[in-house]
Amino acid sequence: MNSTADDVTDTLVSIRDYIRWGASRFAESRVYLGHGTQAPLDEAAAIVLHTIHQPYDLADPYLETRLTHPERRAIVALIDRRISERKPSAYLTHEAIFAGLSFYVDERVLVPRSPIAELIAERFMPAVEESQVFNILDLCTGSGCIAIACAYAFPEAQVDAVDLSADALEVAKINIEKHDLAESVTLHQSDLFNELPAKPYDIIVSNPPYVSEAEWQSLPAEYHAEPAMGFKGGVSGLDLVVRILAASSRYLAKAGILIVEVGNTAEALQNMFPEVPFYWLEFEKGGDGVFLLTADQTRDYHSLFANAL
Repeated sequence: MNSTADDVTDTLVSIRDYIRWGASRFAESRVYLGHGTQAPLDEAAAIVLHTIHQPYDLADPYLETRLTHPERRAIVALIDRRISERKPSAYLTHEAIFAGLSFYVDERVLVPRSPIAELIAERFMPAVEESQVFNILDLCTGSGCIAIACAYAFPEAQVDAVDLSADALEVAKINIEKHDLAESVTLHQSDLFNELPAKPYDIIVSNPPYVSEAEWQSLPAEYHAEPAMGFKGGVSGLDLVVRILAASSRYLAKAGILIVEVGNTAEALQNMFPEVPFYWLEFEKGGDGVFLLTADQTRDYHSLFANAL
């Protein structure tokens, strides 16, 4: 330990002290947030509470609890790494919270943070009838967070989770075992729909790579710590999105829905297909760039999507 760290661990004693100190260091160092937290105080709280094995909703009186010296040193070391390595904190703690659930994550997958979590919590209502959801497809599953959250939301449904990356599927497997959902969630290594069994899905949901080449180059260092494969969607960012649109009509049940996150490429997508009535969803907890199409709409505009390939 250097003298600065020794001074910190000798002076600061409580959980609250270390959350405040961490927040100040993050603000001073201008770390980039956006991987599950939106403010330095939240980022510091996540790291401190994880390090001492406490829940993120720890009751306020416990924040005055005195930490042991080993706990203090562990917190300081992790906060120092967050600043020096410019990695999302989820990679340092190997934990991310999505849809109220805990997931294992590492550098093989993107850190879960999609606003689709809010739709899952609402069971995609009123776009679907909960009792009529039997098969769900999660394309580009990454850590498996969307697929697993869907399995909790629809306990009677079967969920197929697809990714091209063998590394990502290894992480998804860890999370399926962690949540004891092997009977509900099936992993497939596939380039989108290519290796999937032929069956109709009531919900197809996807958070695919949708970042343009130019945008990718300009992203902060924290994003470049994540796998580039999870971001890059070609020159326009829409390569995979268009492929999903072109193929989805063959895989959607009659009353099925397609939900895809496209983030900042939403305007480019709407400009590419001005005739298509994309329904852009709104979120109470923040986030945008997620559209919904019905099965009928994917069929009505199938030729338009196919011609864009």
